[in-house]
Amino acid sequence: MVKSFFLCAFGRRFKLLAHDVRFWILLFFLLRLIGITQPPLEVAHNWRQTTVTMVARNFYETDARIWLPRVDMAGEKSGITGMEFPLFNYMIYLMSLLFGYTHWYGRLINLVISSAGIWAFYRLVKRFLDEKTAFNAVLILLPSLWLMYSRKIMPDTFSVSLVMLGLDAACRWLYDRKAWPRLSVAALLIAAGLLSKVPAGLALALLPFLLLDKTQPVKRRLILFAVSTAALLPTLWWYAFQVPFLNEKGGFVHFFMGKPFLAGATELMDRKGLTAEMFYDTALKFSGFALFLIGLVSLFIVPNKKPLVWFLMSSLLFLGFMFRAGENFVRHSYYMVPFIPVMAVVAAQGLSWLSAGFMQNTGTTKANVTAKPRRQWMPTVLLALVMLEGVLNQQHDLRIKDESKALLRLETLMDSLDPSGGLVAVNSGQYPTPLYFTHRKGWLLENHQITNEKLTDSLKTLGLKKIIVLKKVFGTPISLNKTLLFDDDDFRVYEP
Repeated sequence: MVKSFFLCAFGRRFKLLAHDVRFWILLFFLLRLIGITQPPLEVAHNWRQTTVTMVARNFYETDARIWLPRVDMAGEKSGITGMEFPLFNYMIYLMSLLFGYTHWYGRLINLVISSAGIWAFYRLVKRFLDEKTAFNAVLILLPSLWLMYSRKIMPDTFSVSLVMLGLDAACRWLYDRKAWPRLSVAALLIAAGLLSKVPAGLALALLPFLLLDKTQPVKRRLILFAVSTAALLPTLWWYAFQVPFLNEKGGFVHFFMGKPFLAGATELMDRKGLTAEMFYDTALKFSGFALFLIGLVSLFIVPNKKPLVWFLMSSLLFLGFMFRAGENFVRHSYYMVPFIPVMAVVAAQGLSWLSAGFMQNTGTTKANVTAKPRRQWMPTVLLALVMLEGVLNQQHDLRIKDESKALLRLETLMDSLDPSGGLVAVNSGQYPTPLYFTHRKGWLLENHQITNEKLTDSLKTLGLKKIIVLKKVFGTPISLNKTLLFDDDDFRVYEP
């Protein structure tokens, strides 16, 4: 009897927790702590992470001016180049001032901000739609592609989260009559998110609902419009003026500025299969996408048109972003990140629509009454399937392959061969990851370039000290007609 009492009490307690969105946000936070101290060497987008960490490390070791970000793969140049405003990188630098530099700080910073962003997302959806939709949308968003990128050293979920936090602060100022500093915080957060990654502005599709809400005083809405507009100006300045200036100053172009709309649209049409895959597989996986399709149908049936207008506005903005990205859109899964919260809301709408259908009792026959309790479990089963599929399809990202760990030896190896820290060339093609782990600056070359003696001789005049040949990860074994300094199963190092 005592055992039954405790089991019953525990069951009720767990049921209460399971219906609290904070429990799920915390649970997924803890899940993503697995391997949080790992170096940026997981399979998916390690190269993108090391372009973040090298800038942060250069702030720490070379020049702390935030308006002068530097990369390592610019050869003999300073490394100064145009890129996204390096707020995320700078936060890693600030943390390094306290604890000394190491790779993984960016993972923790992103995880904390992205988890806070999920909470803001919940509050926003709850305010504009309803609590149940908001709860289900969070449970669909957490195991989506958001799961993987919210623990990477990348600014994608970080930037979207800042904008959502800013919108939530704006809502609290407008609707809850919070103090004026709340509006200043909103403007700073929105500006920070847009500066960190322009596509994060997709979340601003909610802003017109605030500005056009006639239940609120005109004066307050005009103030919100003015402040929101002001929050856009730093982004305009950085990308229209500072990025070109930095490219010219450093003599090295790193940042992708986008393509003409027509050219980008043509590239996506030529790759329509891969483009579609970004939605039905990459974003929410198959079960989540099925709910998304059901939600799309429901948007045209249910009387509340607010989510439909929100979805259409977001889709129009995202389509413009896709056209600007062109073929790059299908090559980089993180391009989907800004649109996934919208898809999660639509999928949650679909789940609510299905739930209403399952809950309806179409008759009073014994068969219907008996079937009803079983039907009520169906939405929960569908939601569990979405969450399970999302987590299982991304669990590989929580660990590092053994073969990649060999790169961790590069810095020690190069210190023993060249303590001066001279420039190096690496046969990793376009991937800067191995160069980052040498803790040196230099050039990224293809195999055919690194075997070109005329090219390597010209680089030697620019300060090239060592040539690194990767045999397994990021490279294939080649032999050079030069003095061999080191050779093992993973690397060869030559005098140029």
